[in-house]
Amino acid sequence: MCAGPYNLIIFSLKFSEFGLDEGLIEGIAATGYETATPIQEQVIPTILAGNDVIACAQTGTGKTAAFLLPVIHRLLQHSNDGQVNALILVPTRELAIQIAQNLDGLSYFTSISSIAIYGGGDGGNFATEKQALTKGVDIVVATPGRLIAHLNMNYAKLKGLQFLVLDEADRMLDMGFQDDIMKIISYLPTERQTLLFSATMPEKIRTLSKKILQEPKEVNIAISKPPEKIVQLAYAVYDTQKLPLIQLLLKTKQFKNALVFCSRKQSVKQLTRELRRTGINIGEIHSDLEQSAREDVLLQFKSGRLSVLVATDILSRGIDIDGIDLVINYDVPHDGEDYIHRIGRTARAESDGAAITLIGDKEQQRFAAIENLLGKPVNKMIVPEQLGPVPDYNPRQRKGGPHGQQRRKFYKKH
Repeated sequence: MCAGPYNLIIFSLKFSEFGLDEGLIEGIAATGYETATPIQEQVIPTILAGNDVIACAQTGTGKTAAFLLPVIHRLLQHSNDGQVNALILVPTRELAIQIAQNLDGLSYFTSISSIAIYGGGDGGNFATEKQALTKGVDIVVATPGRLIAHLNMNYAKLKGLQFLVLDEADRMLDMGFQDDIMKIISYLPTERQTLLFSATMPEKIRTLSKKILQEPKEVNIAISKPPEKIVQLAYAVYDTQKLPLIQLLLKTKQFKNALVFCSRKQSVKQLTRELRRTGINIGEIHSDLEQSAREDVLLQFKSGRLSVLVATDILSRGIDIDGIDLVINYDVPHDGEDYIHRIGRTARAESDGAAITLIGDKEQQRFAAIENLLGKPVNKMIVPEQLGPVPDYNPRQRKGGPHGQQRRKFYKKH
């Protein structure tokens, strides 16, 4: 979790008080923002002052605008023509798309150019990316692997780069991108402003920050608990009971849009296949799908043509849909932060929502750790009798199993 030396004072500043460019203020107003969040209040002035930053804040705190706004403002004051001026590295395609969309909105009334670079597209996309990297573009939002494919061809204009942003740095390291990150940094000028954002601050993030940041200012926004309006429920079951239970829940619960999380793409595929057989209008998203297919499924889900979407954790931080009123964890997330990100997809935009977790017999200790992070137990529901006998919820007596065995913008110039 986030921890650090500073106790932050919250002032509820308006964006007009930061001294940002007029065109940027117009873009902020068009997106409906008025008052800065705590992370924005702390980070925006620090970046505007030219400092490197290491910030601990989770999704939903407003961290994207916290780095986009000051970076855009400073590039409007000075940018190097024919060069990439700012690079934002992110772990997933979904997050790259989301940041690029926010960037387009905020910079709409400015001259800032930008492009999102990520895998999964066709040859035309790669050619467009190459053109932007060759001729220069103000801001690049990229996933590491795709960017390295371009860097290996030695045409990217990075010598004039002024800003490097690492968003969700902890997730990138968890996904094995550390070597890729360091390779990308080897192409960048040493004289730059580096901004690192992470939902958690484990030792490996501290080690990375010492390598790539210079005398950074540290900002810590404590991990927020899930909104109280999210009704959190759980069922303790055997693994073989999960499928019939979720079928029953989706049949009997009243909901508009349901998002189901699985930790593995194989589980997503299998669960989607089984639920589709029951006549449920369902879609799936995982890393094996082409990007165009993912976007089509998301569009169908947003529009209501699909009532249920099954996904891996690539969507726990990279989806922003207001109408989701039910989240089901088909399995228990591996850590508390992932749980908070998952269930935070519901009860957005002042609406209500429910989050249900199916706790397998071998997942009880993991869920107990999540409850410890939450600071309170999650209500355990009575499993319907037709599913048969179920295990007692007693994580202290279970070490992983019944026998006590341990387990483990588009390129655009406005």
